[in-house]
Amino acid sequence: MKKNQKIRIEGAVVPGFESIRDLFERRMHSLSEIDTQLCVYHKGEKVVDLWASVIDSFNRSSGESHFSPNTLVNVFSSGKSFESIALASLAGKGLLNFNDKISVYWPEFSANGKESLTVADLMRHEAGLVNFDTPLEPEDYLTENIRRNKIGSIIERQSQNFPKGSGNARQYHAFTRGFIANELFRRIDPAGRTIGEYLRKDICEPLEIDVMVGVKKKELGRVKKVTELGLFFQFMESFKPNFMKRKTIFNVFQLLLAIIQVIPAIRAMTKNTLAGFKSLEYFNDTSIAMGEMPSANTHSNARSLAKIASVMSTGGRFKGDSLIDKASSKKEILSEDAWAALHKNPIEAKMNSLGSTTFTQAGLAFFYKTTVKNNRMEREVNEGREGFYGWMGAGGSIFQWHPEYEIGFGYVPTSLDALDLFNTRGKAYQSEMLQCVRRLRARDNEKSNRRKLA
Repeated sequence: MKKNQKIRIEGAVVPGFESIRDLFERRMHSLSEIDTQLCVYHKGEKVVDLWASVIDSFNRSSGESHFSPNTLVNVFSSGKSFESIALASLAGKGLLNFNDKISVYWPEFSANGKESLTVADLMRHEAGLVNFDTPLEPEDYLTENIRRNKIGSIIERQSQNFPKGSGNARQYHAFTRGFIANELFRRIDPAGRTIGEYLRKDICEPLEIDVMVGVKKKELGRVKKVTELGLFFQFMESFKPNFMKRKTIFNVFQLLLAIIQVIPAIRAMTKNTLAGFKSLEYFNDTSIAMGEMPSANTHSNARSLAKIASVMSTGGRFKGDSLIDKASSKKEILSEDAWAALHKNPIEAKMNSLGSTTFTQAGLAFFYKTTVKNNRMEREVNEGREGFYGWMGAGGSIFQWHPEYEIGFGYVPTSLDALDLFNTRGKAYQSEMLQCVRRLRARDNEKSNRRKLA
C-alpha cells in the first residue's frame, strides 16, 4: 500500500461469522485491491455485508470513497448464471425443454449443420460455437439492434467447429453462449423480451436488487470501472514470499504455470468475437456497458448477487431477511419446476485445458468434492466451494449458492486478476463461510443433544 493511501472497510457481520470479516480485512490490506464488496446470506438472513476501498490522498480530504455497497460493477461471466435462470423460468412455464433442439424454437438456427444441437448442449458449452466468423461491434449489442436480429443473423449462418483430435465437445463459450441464449430467450418469451428486460422485470423489481444486462444511460453514473492487474506488476510481485507481503495470489512458479495454461485458453475463447477486444478494461467503455452481452457484461453488486443467490439456495422463493426489508418476503422468483430444471442433470466432462467440469442442463456449474485422483486444476476449481452451484467472472467476481447449507454468496472486486482463472481470491471467503456454517451446525447439534439428555 502506498503511503498516501489508506483502507476504508465498512459493513457488518452477525455473530458466528466474525472470521469472515477478519479475513476480509487481512486481504484488503495484503492484496492489490482497489474496491471490493462481499455479501453472504444464510437461511434467508444476510449474515455478511462488507465493502471496502483504497482511499488515496485526493479523495481523503472529501472523506468519500465514491464506492458503496450499491455501486455497480461488471461481474463478467458471473452473469452466465442469469442466462441459466432466465431459460429455466421458461422451462418452468412449459415453454422450453432443455432436451429440445434449438431449431424447434428458432428454425433459422439450423442452417449450416446445426439442426441437431440441443438447448442443453449450448448451456453445457458443447455447441461448437466458441467463436463467430464476424467480430461483433458495440452497436450490435444494443437492445434495439438485437430486436432487429443483427446478432441473430450472424449466429444463424455459423457452422459448428470442434477442436480436431480432442474427442471433446465441451469448450468454454466465453462470449457466444450469452448471445445465443439471448436470441433463444426472446423468441420463446411470450412478450418477446430479451434476457436483460426479463431480469429487470421478473428478478430486480420483486427483490429490489440491481442486475443489469444493458445499463441505461441514466444509470452509468453508478458504475465503477474495473482495473486489470498488469502482467509486469504480477511478475515482479510473484518473486516476493508471503512474509514480505506479496500483493498478488501467485508466487513466481504458480504465475508461470498460469501463463502457460491460461493465456492460450483465453485467446482461444475470445478470438474474433468482439471487435476491438484486447483486455477486460474494454468493458469500461460506456457504449459497451449499455449493450446486452449476457455472458460477459452483467453489472451488479455483491448485495444483489447474494440476495438472488439466497433465493436460489432455498428453492426459488425468498424467505425474507430479518436484517432488511420484509416486503420481498416469501416472493416466488422461480417455480418449483423451474428450480428443478435449473439444477437438473449435472454431467461431468473435460473442458478445454481446465480439467473436468460439471454443468447442469441449464448451464450451472456444480462444484464437487475432489480426491487425490483429480488433477491439480480440478482441485483448484472445486476445493473450498464444494456443494455450490453457479459460476464466476473473469478476474474475480463470484455468484454462487449452496442449497444444502442455504448459502447465497456474492463477491465483487474492481481489481481484476485475469490469470486467476478459478477466482481463488474470492474462493477463500467461500471456504471460510462453509467453515462458519459447519461450526454453527455442530454447536446447534451439541445444544440439541444436551437438551435431550437433560
